[in-house]
Amino acid sequence: MAAESAAFTPLTLPVLPLDDEVVLPGMVVPLDLSDAEVRAAVEAAQAAARSEPGKPRVLLVPRIDGTHAATGVLGTVEQVGRLADGDPGALIRGRGRVRIGAGTTGPGAALWVEGTRVDETVPDPLPGQVAELVKEYKALATAWLRKRGAWQVVDRVQAIDDVSALADNSGYSPFLTTEQKVELLETTDPVARLKLATQQLRDHLAEQDVAETIAKDVQEGVDKQQREFLLRRQLEAVRKELREINGEQEGEESDDYRARVEAADLPEKVREAALKEVDKLERSSDQSPEGSWIRTWLDTVLEMPWSERTEDAYDIRGARAVLDAEHAGLEDVKERITEYLAVRKRRGDRGLGVVGGRRGGAVLALVGPPGVGKTSLGESVAHAMGRKFVRVALGGVRDEAEIRGHRRTYVGALPGRIVRAIKEAGSMNPVVLLDEIDKVGSDFRGDPAAALLEVLDPAQNHTFRDHYLEVELDLSDVVFLATANVLEAIPEALLDRMELVRLDGYTEDEKVVIARDHLLPRQLERAGLDADEVTVEEGALRKLAGEYTREAGVRTLERSIARLLRKVAAQHELGRRELPFTVTDGDLRELIGRPHHVPESAQDPAERRTAVPGVATGLAVTGAGGDVLYVEASLADPETGAAGLTLTGQLGDVMKESAQIALSFLRSHGAELELPVGDLKDRGAHIHFPAGAVPKDGPSAGVTMTTALASLLSGRLVRTDVAMTGEVSLTGRVLPIGGVKQKLLAAHRVGITTVIIPKRNEPDLDDVPAEVLDKLDVHAVTDVRQVLELALAPATNGAEHEVPVAA
Repeated sequence: MAAESAAFTPLTLPVLPLDDEVVLPGMVVPLDLSDAEVRAAVEAAQAAARSEPGKPRVLLVPRIDGTHAATGVLGTVEQVGRLADGDPGALIRGRGRVRIGAGTTGPGAALWVEGTRVDETVPDPLPGQVAELVKEYKALATAWLRKRGAWQVVDRVQAIDDVSALADNSGYSPFLTTEQKVELLETTDPVARLKLATQQLRDHLAEQDVAETIAKDVQEGVDKQQREFLLRRQLEAVRKELREINGEQEGEESDDYRARVEAADLPEKVREAALKEVDKLERSSDQSPEGSWIRTWLDTVLEMPWSERTEDAYDIRGARAVLDAEHAGLEDVKERITEYLAVRKRRGDRGLGVVGGRRGGAVLALVGPPGVGKTSLGESVAHAMGRKFVRVALGGVRDEAEIRGHRRTYVGALPGRIVRAIKEAGSMNPVVLLDEIDKVGSDFRGDPAAALLEVLDPAQNHTFRDHYLEVELDLSDVVFLATANVLEAIPEALLDRMELVRLDGYTEDEKVVIARDHLLPRQLERAGLDADEVTVEEGALRKLAGEYTREAGVRTLERSIARLLRKVAAQHELGRRELPFTVTDGDLRELIGRPHHVPESAQDPAERRTAVPGVATGLAVTGAGGDVLYVEASLADPETGAAGLTLTGQLGDVMKESAQIALSFLRSHGAELELPVGDLKDRGAHIHFPAGAVPKDGPSAGVTMTTALASLLSGRLVRTDVAMTGEVSLTGRVLPIGGVKQKLLAAHRVGITTVIIPKRNEPDLDDVPAEVLDKLDVHAVTDVRQVLELALAPATNGAEHEVPVAA
């Protein structure tokens, strides 16, 4: 190994900085004197040389990103003149390495530094390993130079015997980066420097071999494509001659699918699958039925919007304004869509649009009674987001192939409804409304709900595979909105993949706003009337919503408004009514008849259901939203001998068990409650739920049945203005139930003013609209005794069993 010499010569030199360029010892380079720093260094060196013998000397220092290297090269100015392009220049030769020290002063405008000359010595003769290294470097350099045709330079390299000079000769290599040249410059050991230069040259030759191999493969591919192109042109010519022989017209031949596939902007895997099918099509005969199947498949693939996407409207306030303008109420859904857009905007701003091949779609399940606007909400969401909208009706779908598509082996095979929805939307990120997902059935053809598991799973749907297409379809950016009326009808595994948003119905005030702002203008247009011809007062709308309809949604309300406007239009055409006309609440009876739903509190006291002991008002949840449920109880004549409990009204097992628990509680605690429990032992009890044609089940009527039996035994009436809900236990505890919001909305609709709920359901009151809670006196109880104390009217002496009801 060569040892670095300890002999150093102190120098004071002007600095000539080289931006992104490195000069090694032994190199001769021309430098442009147009640069101010270069010119200043050369002029300073020339000024210093006037007082010293020899040629002007400068210190060539590489400068990368404004930082000078720690080692420079002593250079002598060989000649000053003009470069080939006529600009002033200087020819400088590198002499040896210099370690840069502290700055100093000197003549001219250049930067002067003190440096120490590095004298490099190599043992003579060369050790065996170093001689082998020299031989290897010359062989590699000769191979590279011969590839470039530089034969004269080959002889020059072969003539260099000095290890240091041979290593520094690689500074002329154009393939070395500035960083690699600086590394060579700062390596002062000649042998180590030659090893580094040899490794750099070896790596470059290896890269060049790979590049040549790739270029050869590319050329072969081009030649193959040219041959294929020529053969296909010949094939087209042959087919043209065959068509002329058979008398076929030019237009009868199918389009050139290969050109269409190659011109289409398809994903790589889809393109490969399509080209394979094109190959099959070209090999098949015109009489083969397989040809028509392939054409249909190719047409479907080419019509899919693989690269089409709409840009989301990230105006969050504008999107919320659109939702507010098109739908009254539904705050939960509006907030969820606003949150989704806000998160999408922030992720896009931070470059997180695609993570792990998946985008940020959404899967929401809108569950609520009919007529609350679930379906129309999908269009509003698409409008607010600036996306395409498509609706997929799932009601009554029983075939799994409707979701996943048919295998192409079947005659009349089609892609599934999801693929068709994407194709219809013309975009890969539409809003897809899966309408009536709870009405999906299953039979021997499979379970469509199970096929929807992959579609609605955000972790899987970026690689959804339709049986017909048989290529991966990315659904991760699609916003899926599923609608359902009954939550229990949705399979649990499918519901787990969706985010549940409940739409529990509208308050009376919300119905009036919807009728005024949305339903009335639409029905005026359908009836051929202008807004200035017929005006409906708010009082009339409120009466329509409260007394002519009783529903969670507004569908029947819209039909009532339509009927009202048709009456006015018909009377005007018959000459019975002049326009313009203002409809007041007093005109409703004349136009559309008597109200169908009069609140219990507005009826004559003797006609109310709770006018006799043994009748209590409960609250229930049905597929149409919340509803009021009346429970009637009676005792059989002791002479009949019919003991036990009789239940009627199409009750389910859970409700039957609740009735048994209510009866058992009163039997065991009757004395404590001052009830004549002896009647329950000697006489049979009968509990009936009116609307007997409607199946009923659930534990939430437990307190209602207990109250009805207690009213019957005590002879005390149940207060007309009180409704209740809650499960009862054998010890008299009132246990929590579900659907509190829907039940309170139903109580508010029918005019109930006092509601009893379980204590543990108090947190659910946060979901109830404030205007409803303001009109209800809600009592949260833990024990049946509290229920009886609140619900039963005080005992009277038989004159009147009525408790005044607040207006």
